[in-house]
Amino acid sequence: MNWGTKIVLGMIVFMLFIIGMVVYMFKIHGNDNLVDEDYYEKGINYNDEYNANQNVITDKAEPKITISDSQIIIQLKDSANYNLKLARPSTKKDKLADSGATVSDAHLIIINRQNMHSGVWYLELKWISNAKKYQLKKSITL
Repeated sequence: MNWGTKIVLGMIVFMLFIIGMVVYMFKIHGNDNLVDEDYYEKGINYNDEYNANQNVITDKAEPKITISDSQIIIQLKDSANYNLKLARPSTKKDKLADSGATVSDAHLIIINRQNMHSGVWYLELKWISNAKKYQLKKSITL
C-alpha cells in the first residue's frame, strides 16, 4: 500500500468520524435542560425577578434548606404561598413542580425525594409573603 492510498483511507475514516458526531449531536438535541422554552418572556420580566431576589436579601428571608435521605425540607421566614421547581440540568425528564402554601407554624415546604436521582438539581422557589414577592434560585446536591 503506497502513501496515496493511506491518505485516502485516512480521509475516509475522518469523514466517517465527523458524520458519526453529527448524527450523535442531532440524536441528543433537545434532551438537555440548559435552555428554557420561554427565555424571551423571562428576559422581558427580568426586572420582576431581580426585585424578588433583592427582597430576599433586604428582608433577610433566605430559606433554610435541609436535605435528608427521604425529604427536602425548606423553612421560610413567614407563612407564604409558593411555586417550586426542581430540575436536573442533564435531562428534561427529571423535573418536579409543586405549588401551595407552607405547612405548620414553622412555615415548612416538604418535598418527598424517594424517586429523585442523586446529583445536582436546580431549585427555583418563588413565594409571596405579606404581599411581597420573593425568589430564590440555587443549585443543590442530593
